[in-house]
Amino acid sequence: MKDIFQVIDTIQLSEKATLLTETNNEYVFKVNPKANKLEIKQAVEKLFGKKVADVRTANYDGKKKRERRADFGRTKNWKKAFVRLADGETIEFV
Repeated sequence: MKDIFQVIDTIQLSEKATLLTETNNEYVFKVNPKANKLEIKQAVEKLFGKKVADVRTANYDGKKKRERRADFGRTKNWKKAFVRLADGETIEFV
C-alpha cells in the first residue's frame, strides 16, 4: 500500500460536497489518479479512524489552456473519490 498522504490529496469543500455530507454521510476527496478504491478506503480509515462503508470514484480530464495557438497545453488529470462512512460515523473538520 502507498503512504496515506500519497493517496489523499485534499478534501473537496463545495456546495455539492456539503449536501452529500448532510444527506448521505458521504465525504468528497481529491485523490491520486493511480489510487484504487481499496487504497482510498484504507487511507481514510487509517487517517480519520472511521469505518468506511463504500467508495465511488470519478476520473476528470485536465482542461485545455491557450487554445488560440496550435501549441496548447493541458492541466493535469485528477480523480475524485466519494467516501460513504458507516452509520453513526462522522468526520469533524475544524
